[in-house]
Amino acid sequence: MAIQLGRRPQMDIVNRVQQLILKPKEEWINIKEEKITIAELFTSYAMILLAIPAVAQFIGWSLIGRRIPFVGSYRMGIGSGLLRAILFYVLTLVSVYVFGIIINALAPTFSSKPDATAAMKLAVYSMTPAWVAGVLYIIPALFVLVILASLYGIYILYLGFVCPMMDTPKDKVITYMIVSLIVVVVVWVVVSVILGAIFAVGGVYRTI
Repeated sequence: MAIQLGRRPQMDIVNRVQQLILKPKEEWINIKEEKITIAELFTSYAMILLAIPAVAQFIGWSLIGRRIPFVGSYRMGIGSGLLRAILFYVLTLVSVYVFGIIINALAPTFSSKPDATAAMKLAVYSMTPAWVAGVLYIIPALFVLVILASLYGIYILYLGFVCPMMDTPKDKVITYMIVSLIVVVVVWVVVSVILGAIFAVGGVYRTI
């Protein structure tokens, strides 16, 4: 039997999701010690989980439809819905990557140790609740629950900083996290504006 050397065991994504949501404090300790490249972090985790909200949005917008106040019930065309899902997927991946870069770039400002991989772990894993809850996009009216899940993701991010993933002094953790979030929120707002501009209501919806 041939033995392959030098290969890291494949990530158990289901267990990682469960532990991050149920026992985030303990799981960050495991994550900090885990040897993984940034590429592996995205291909074995981010790109898989992000498919949940992307597919759910396509189903919710194009197959089920949604009700727009004072306008009526509308459904996005299949082609437009598919394009929107793809753009959401790609732009979100880019946004998370930028988030990691921002966290790492700000490290010296908050007496922390720059570490690109650790910063990407913070960015990617903190998105876990939002991506899992993204299945609720199938019913557009449940969007508010995805927002609540995102807020829990902020708590998970906080625990990651406290771990400390970036070796941040305790008295600078909250400020470091808040500044990082403010910068990335601006990025996400830009992404939302881009998607909104491309898929204006008048051009891609049809009455149900």
